Amino acid sequence: MTIDRLPILDLGPSIEADRDALRDAFERVLDSGQFIGGAEVTSFEEEAAAFLGVPYAVGLNSGTDALVIGLRALGVGPGDEVITTPFTFFATAEAISLLGATPVLVDIEQDTFNLDPERVEAAVTDQTKALLPVHLFGRPAAMDPLLDIARRHGLAVVEDCAQSFGARYDGEDGAGAGPMTGAMGDVGTYSFFPSKNLGAFGDAGMLATHSEDLAAVARKLRAHGGAHKYHNEMLGYNSRLDSLQAAMLRVRLQHVPEWNEARRAVAARYTDALDGVPGVVAPEVSPGHVFHQYTVRVTEGRRDAVAATLEAEGIQTMVYYPTPIHRLPVYLDGAMGTFPVTEKAADEVLSLPIGPSLETADVDRVVHALRQAVLS
Repeated sequence: MTIDRLPILDLGPSIEADRDALRDAFERVLDSGQFIGGAEVTSFEEEAAAFLGVPYAVGLNSGTDALVIGLRALGVGPGDEVITTPFTFFATAEAISLLGATPVLVDIEQDTFNLDPERVEAAVTDQTKALLPVHLFGRPAAMDPLLDIARRHGLAVVEDCAQSFGARYDGEDGAGAGPMTGAMGDVGTYSFFPSKNLGAFGDAGMLATHSEDLAAVARKLRAHGGAHKYHNEMLGYNSRLDSLQAAMLRVRLQHVPEWNEARRAVAARYTDALDGVPGVVAPEVSPGHVFHQYTVRVTEGRRDAVAATLEAEGIQTMVYYPTPIHRLPVYLDGAMGTFPVTEKAADEVLSLPIGPSLETADVDRVVHALRQAVLS
């Protein structure tokens, strides 16, 4: 008997729904003969900035480049420290290290998987230049206390929004009606990797800011350090956003609110159905959460066995992230410290299938299989 495979994310339905518009965008770029920069990139930057509620957006080659360029535009370099989380994709810390600065890790909150503000202040030193919170899995980090710490210590704030495009900060009222993630700090950085809430058809990224000066520096850095061709003012990068990616992102940008709302509906069904399942802890839900991933905890050391059982049932799951930053080979000198909340999360987290097109029957199938796995 062949088991229908349920992927963790199925991009097919959203692509099929927009096939004509995507083809039109592709043909438009082909007809223009402008494949780097030009009207499509400028239009996407303007439309994305308006969506996020910021005056400036700078299209880039990837989310990693957005982090590097954002930090560098803020003057981060050798001898500086940047406080961030050990529970994130490597690129967050990698960007800091690539600039010669030092990633200073602070443990996470157990319920949100995000940087714990109560631990941040103790990590601030005379060398601290910036805070780099990550809005992990689409759940906004606790920005109010982090911004307060930054103000009191004169620190820059770079928001890693690789997984949170379209998420809104809950703020003190908890209503999810606050500003978009990426619009609160000095710089917001975004990845448009295909699996993201706003995904391109290859690598693509963006930097958002309220500062005209930071935007101007970012534009120079993305084009070999010059505002004009053959007039290089600094050492930069080749990090331009392709016109084809920009044109297709413009099509997909229009759907982000409905897609995020659909993700919330899927998450709500998961959360309701998982209530009372022993050994499974559903994620904390906040109104502004956009559920790039729906990540549960599987306790009592059973995560890997449960994942294997689901795989045997044709249900794909993923572990984000099995190895915290401080345990990666590149940082294995022990200098970063130990982070018990992060280490426990890395042993327990399991991301379930999620996406705007996930059917109710699919959610029920996952929950049934998960329930059977933890009870077996």
